[in-house]
Amino acid sequence: MHVEDLLRLESLDLTLLWGGPPLLAREISGVTATDLEDPGRFLQRGEIVLSGLVWWSAADEEGAADRFVTALRDAGAAALLAGEETHGTVPDVLVEACRRHGIALFSVPVHTSFRAITDTVYLRQWGDLSRRPAAPYALPENVRGELSRLLADGAAPDTLLTRAVAHLGTPPCHVLSATGRTIARTPTARALTAAQAAERLKAALRVDPDASAYGQWFLHLAGEVDVPPRMLHEIAEVFAQYRQGVLRREAAARGPATELLALLDTPGSGAAPLAAALRACGLPEQGPYTVVAVSMGAAGGEGAEALGEVLRHLPEQRFTVGRLAGGGAAAVIAADSGARDADVPDADAPDAVVSALKDLWPTLLACDETALPYGGVSAPAATPADLNGALVQARYALTAASRTAPAEGAHLTAIQDLTTLGALLAGVPTDVRTAFGIHALGPLADATNPSHRMLLETLDTFLAHNGSWARTAEALHLHVNTVHYRIRRVELLTGRDLGRLDHKLDLKAALLCR
Repeated sequence: MHVEDLLRLESLDLTLLWGGPPLLAREISGVTATDLEDPGRFLQRGEIVLSGLVWWSAADEEGAADRFVTALRDAGAAALLAGEETHGTVPDVLVEACRRHGIALFSVPVHTSFRAITDTVYLRQWGDLSRRPAAPYALPENVRGELSRLLADGAAPDTLLTRAVAHLGTPPCHVLSATGRTIARTPTARALTAAQAAERLKAALRVDPDASAYGQWFLHLAGEVDVPPRMLHEIAEVFAQYRQGVLRREAAARGPATELLALLDTPGSGAAPLAAALRACGLPEQGPYTVVAVSMGAAGGEGAEALGEVLRHLPEQRFTVGRLAGGGAAAVIAADSGARDADVPDADAPDAVVSALKDLWPTLLACDETALPYGGVSAPAATPADLNGALVQARYALTAASRTAPAEGAHLTAIQDLTTLGALLAGVPTDVRTAFGIHALGPLADATNPSHRMLLETLDTFLAHNGSWARTAEALHLHVNTVHYRIRRVELLTGRDLGRLDHKLDLKAALLCR
């Protein structure tokens, strides 16, 4: 496919802003969408670049545009497709920068999505591949044609993979996800656990270089089979196209899921709307359900892709994943179909889901060490009416996970795990924790005062030793009278009586909230 072919695709409705015949004759090798001001290190030669121009502002209009287009030129980009949505039009300075650096420039109207452009280009490329002479390609022409027809007919991934390597004698071959989930395998390939698959990923070929760390797929062929590298890349391209179809279906399903979560976030939504939303997501109208909330921590991001990937390891469970209004993502998981068919709730199903998620969560951590997902899991929700409370629980457990994971390495916390005062308080919002600590500790909350730090240390040790004067003195290497004096000072400054259990609990909670 060539750059000029983009203008012939009426469905995209692109407008050429600048570019002569030599530039329009360039061949397109792929597509990259970016809003980085300097995307050069992520680009491949011959790619068209899609950008919403979020990086551009009038404050540094000429300099920013020049830096961006220079990066495209140096990387060998074939053309720039600039979206009109952010600024209403493509800035003139960007047109001039493309003219200076020799980059063809198209404007993308608001009603044309970048996903539509990406899908169109790759589908057109694959169609071209199946029609071209076989000389530049390693796959036989009849195999390319068959795979093209199978893709168009929506064939299963196992069928695609088997037919792709049939002319090689159908050797053992897998397509694996980044977490070790088997997406496809040939009849000669044995079933793999996630751990076994993870070992094979080290020697596997990435299916789609532009995919995220959690959405990446890998093609693995047994090492003893001698296959030309180009043939492997062509097979990978087939699954890149198949993966795009999967992504489109997932994106379509995310809309109803997000609407369901919005209802769960609104107490008193009503039984009828909840039932309709569950049906729209393909979920049953009776429980039990489990709700899982996820966030990507300091790295940001909604986490829907990571959560969906780990849940696909549980084929016996029906689930839906959507975005949360306040950020992050969540899933509603239904009990297995066997229990529902028998019309008898399976009390062990939610516990099995929690156990499975805890076993699988480390596979997400292995995907991307710079964006570690945190998760919170609710207690079972028996009916749709209980789902609102389940979402609240999942969010609370998520907050606890994000606070305790750096110390404990858990990253996934179930509401059932909050069995101590410290674990319970970990889920309290930061502002609430801070306010409680300040009011309960009084002047001692000012830890910048050396005297106050000393009293807080004594209080912490005193409570840790169950109010024992002797053991506190021994632990701090103090005389017992000194401990008595310091505790009296704590009581005076906080207005609490450490002879009372409730006051001890108040101060212990305040220390945990610091």
